[in-house]
Amino acid sequence: MIRVLIADDSDTVALILRSILECEPDIEVIGHAGNGEEAVRLTRKLKPDLVTMDIRMPVMDGLEATRRIMEMQPTPIVVVSGNVNDEEAKISFRALEEGALAVLEKPTGLGMQDPPGTCWELVDTVRAMASLRVLRRVNRQIHRVARPVPPTQINAAPKSLELVAIGCSTGGPQALETILPGLPADFPVPVVIVQHISTGYMKGLIEWLQQPAQLELRLASDGEALHPGAVYFAPDERHLRVERRGSQLVSALVEGAPVNRFRPSSTPLLESIAASCPGSALGVLLTGMGVDGAEGLLCMRKAGCHTIVQDRESSVVYGMPETALGLDAVDRIVRLENMAAYLTEVAARQAGAIDDLGNQSA
Repeated sequence: MIRVLIADDSDTVALILRSILECEPDIEVIGHAGNGEEAVRLTRKLKPDLVTMDIRMPVMDGLEATRRIMEMQPTPIVVVSGNVNDEEAKISFRALEEGALAVLEKPTGLGMQDPPGTCWELVDTVRAMASLRVLRRVNRQIHRVARPVPPTQINAAPKSLELVAIGCSTGGPQALETILPGLPADFPVPVVIVQHISTGYMKGLIEWLQQPAQLELRLASDGEALHPGAVYFAPDERHLRVERRGSQLVSALVEGAPVNRFRPSSTPLLESIAASCPGSALGVLLTGMGVDGAEGLLCMRKAGCHTIVQDRESSVVYGMPETALGLDAVDRIVRLENMAAYLTEVAARQAGAIDDLGNQSA
């Protein structure tokens, strides 16, 4: 059984969360903390497998409670927050810096008023996060230390590069916080990203990631020309695709059905790049639950593009990269701490062998 502690100052919300979680035969709610101070105390006493953490609570807020739990009783923590606004989002992402593993939207009820996927996303995330071994804030960005791997020579870089595309889900914000600050301001091609995240949090995520980044981070707009020096994120509830109009690559936003349960989904983005940039793009899948993006990465590899995935050791959840590896969609496995240097090196050289960066052959 997965033993869950709920931290939320609302008895109603706590009851809703309990009802959702205890519908599952493998999940048991063992306690409810009404404030952050109580959450810290009950975590030490009950030793849950996972804590769902509200941000706005009396006595002690969820950010401070997360910090203290990760210092004294390291436990997987999932931020479950509502009333999404800019300030709420900023605090939620600061909780990731303190060791929380994911940020989810708070379900508002058990009926049709909840956004599609809210309940299953909560359950799936609890299952995926509860088994993780988290450390006592040794490294706020990587929850497990990557082991060194033997040197290899990398010969699969494209002969020209027009675009870098990244797909990520659970653990993606932490991975992007590691990668994006390492990309130089003169990075020579545009970057497009699909990050699975609850509706309403994307603007806050971009603002959080922008602070240490040298490139301009922005939401993609329909029909917008993609330029070097910028990173374009798929907005809420729209699939992001890349199309070629003459010599220019442009973004296209599509209101299609969810793919692999997600909208936006990484798969339509990567499939569109395989069609619009054959042999001249680089596709990346980072940490994340499920299978999204794997088929799209395979399309890119078949189209002659270079494809890489994050290493297992630094991934919060290895579902998306592992699925891509199983499809033979991957040229290289790249350690997270080397990812920015790898992308920069490929973009700078655009051809030939790349010097060793401590990566693995797929």
